[in-house]
Amino acid sequence: MKTRTSIAAASALIAGLLGGAATAQEAATVAFLMPDQASTRYEEHDFPGFEAAMKELCAECTVIYQNANADVSLQQQQVNSVIAQGAKVIVLDPVDSAAAAGLVQMAQSQGIKIIAYDRPIPDVPADYYVSFDNEGIGAAIAQSLVDHLKASGVAAGAGVLQINGSPTDAAAGLIRDGIDSSLDGSEYKTLAEYDTPDWAPPKAQEWTAGQITRFGAEITGIVAANDGTAGGAIAALKAAGVDPVPPVTGNDATIAALQLIIAGDQYNTISKPSEIVARAAAEVAVTFLKSETPEPKTTLYNTPSELFVPAVVTRENIKAEIFDKGIQTAEQICTADYADACAELGITQ
Repeated sequence: MKTRTSIAAASALIAGLLGGAATAQEAATVAFLMPDQASTRYEEHDFPGFEAAMKELCAECTVIYQNANADVSLQQQQVNSVIAQGAKVIVLDPVDSAAAAGLVQMAQSQGIKIIAYDRPIPDVPADYYVSFDNEGIGAAIAQSLVDHLKASGVAAGAGVLQINGSPTDAAAGLIRDGIDSSLDGSEYKTLAEYDTPDWAPPKAQEWTAGQITRFGAEITGIVAANDGTAGGAIAALKAAGVDPVPPVTGNDATIAALQLIIAGDQYNTISKPSEIVARAAAEVAVTFLKSETPEPKTTLYNTPSELFVPAVVTRENIKAEIFDKGIQTAEQICTADYADACAELGITQ
């Protein structure tokens, strides 16, 4: 009886210690480090989505959010800072995918897990990678434009411009590869191509203005890799008095882009609610905190990964894809300047 009591007491003690260890793991610090403010998505969608998921999955965890504002050195400092603050997992969307290899090595050498987010880190495998399928995004937006040009009767051999993302962003490279796969196999020619530093819309606008001067009416469409660069291109077209504006692609389904699509100024975008990827990153982070290994859905750059498939949005399906699914509301999008166009599409407040 005494032996059984001792065993029971020992078991209870061990269970208590294990429970305390699990709680300590789950109450850890997790960092969410984003790359820039050129796109509004990080403050409007990614971080709020990640924070909400972490509160649900690990209420006692501390979440640190910082944005590097397209500064490689600042992101290095931020990584050092969150490590000093005891972060056990770092969710990292790198400013520079190549430079981030050193950050991965530094963190992993200290037993810290790195989740690459949105932008991959090709040179050194992170512990996990979550994103939408970037190459698929590029292929989809470009093919959508090609199909639209054909349906509109634009003759074979007509020209398009290609505006890529940042040359330091590996995800931009994947999007570019996807765009190439659709354009190279089409009957349309690429007049000129541009890699946009830091995804900066003013740079895309400046470059597009130069191409309008160079090619004029030869430009029958523009494949822009995201909504920011698309907005820059559209601003250049309007400033030059181009009417009608040729179809311009985008990606991210920002509020501004959705309004441009409703108004007929932008042809398409990609609906990829960042909250989906943010939640996946939170789930992976909590799995790591429990000392478990998250199950990969695929592998990219030798990194276990999960890649989500997004939807192409045009004026024809924007109501079904964006408003009927609750991704945005008419109150947010259909402001005074867009109220009539929204009503035309059956989007009402």
